[in-house]
Parts: sequence; C-alpha cells; structure tokens
Amino acid sequence: MLRPLRERIGLAEAVRLGSGAAPIPAEVLEFFGGLGMTIMEVWGLSETTGAATSTFTDHYRAGTVGLPMPGMEVRPADDGEVLVRGPLVFLGYLQPGGRIQPAVDADGWLATGDIGSLDEDGLLRIIDRKKEMIITSSGKNIAPSAVESLLRAHPLIGYAVVVGDRRPYLTALLMLDEEAAPAWAAAQGLTAVELKELAAEPRVLAEVAAGVERANAALSRPEQVKAYRVLDHAWSPASGELTPSLKLRRRVIERRYAEVIEELYAKGS
Repeated sequence: MLRPLRERIGLAEAVRLGSGAAPIPAEVLEFFGGLGMTIMEVWGLSETTGAATSTFTDHYRAGTVGLPMPGMEVRPADDGEVLVRGPLVFLGYLQPGGRIQPAVDADGWLATGDIGSLDEDGLLRIIDRKKEMIITSSGKNIAPSAVESLLRAHPLIGYAVVVGDRRPYLTALLMLDEEAAPAWAAAQGLTAVELKELAAEPRVLAEVAAGVERANAALSRPEQVKAYRVLDHAWSPASGELTPSLKLRRRVIERRYAEVIEELYAKGS
C-alpha cells in the first residue's frame, strides 16, 4: 500500500535513511514515519571527522541525535555545551610552519560549541549553537532555532530570525517564501506576485499572522514572538544575509535591520 508512495519520491529501495548538518523538523520525521520509513539523525562536526553520534533502530527517539558512535564519549559541560572525546576527534588546527594547535583540553574533551542535553537513556538532544542562544533581560535562556523552526512551519514563511538577547521579549524578522508565497497568492486569486507587493497584501499578512499565532501556541510564554515584521525582499548569499549553504548570518541581519528591530520594541514599550 505504501510502496507506490515511496516510489513517487524515489525512495522505494531505500534501506537506511539518515539526516545531518541541521535539525530536521518533527513534521518531516512524522511524514516519513507514516510511510514506514525511519530517518536516523546523526550529529558531528569537522573536528570529529564525521558523525560522533547517531540514532539506531533499537535506540530511536525523535528529536535526538542518538548515542555516541563506538569508542566515543559525549557529555554536557556545566553550562550545557556538549563535550566529545574519542578516537574520531582530530588532533588540532594546523598552524603556519606545521605547528598543531590542540583543540581539546587536558583530558581530551573537545568543546563543540553546541548546547545540548542527555536524556535518561543517554540519547543526545542538540538545542542550539552556544553563540546563538538568546538570554532575555529576565535571564531566560532561549534557543532561537527552535522558535524559528515553528515559524517556518507555515508554508508562506521562508526564513525567520528571532531577536531578543537582553530584551524583555522576542521579536522576529520574517521573509516570505519566494516560491510558496506567489503560488499561494495566485491560488487565492491575487494579482500580486512580487515579494514587495505580497508583503503589503492584507490577506498574505493575515495568513502569516495565523502562522505566528500557531507557533506561539506551541511555545512557552517567554519563547513567544510578541512582534514581527514581514520583509518585502529576499535574502541570499549575494546580499549577505545567508551563507553559501543558505544558513542565517544572524549578526549581519541584526546589524542590517537594527532600525527595524528597534521599531518593533518601540511599539511594544
């Protein structure tokens, strides 16, 4: 019954499915799970020369990146940063003249820059990059990527950047999806097709507002987005807001849109 569906997406003969490099949305895991296909998540970095952890069929839990690979050890530091040790960790960074700058501490632990936690079964859950964690003015630690993922669950929202470090609450900059937004508008009988027009279209803004409301409903009060701005243009590596691999350049965005961000907080003050 499910094979025709798997054939249509080109995965009828797939034996193992894996995902890495970035968190995979829960709804994607659920979709493939509904097709009888379990996606194993792996986690690692260049300094671990590949995967340091992986989920396995007998130790699978959605939202985690699994157990350490054979011979590897993983533990969170006191501040939540994930530390890893083992034979896969590289020697260090090659410096001019052939000198190697060690990347591990005296006990062999590598600080990965990721914030995470271990559950009762030792499965690792990655929360966010340490340098990207938001600490609000009330001292609440918030992982922006988790909030942004919920915002992007709405098909009209292509990118979302959550702001709130040392602020009383979160705000967000939203970019419309360059393909989904015009297609949605056309299906609604709207004549606007350019992002500049769509960002000012009341029906588009109402749909985005509904998406933000749904995201907020799944978040705790400190994690909820209190104000946002729908931008009327696209981000790209060429314009500087995205990396070549299409990841957010948060600091660039925050500097570039500093005035917009201040306006969002001024309205709520």
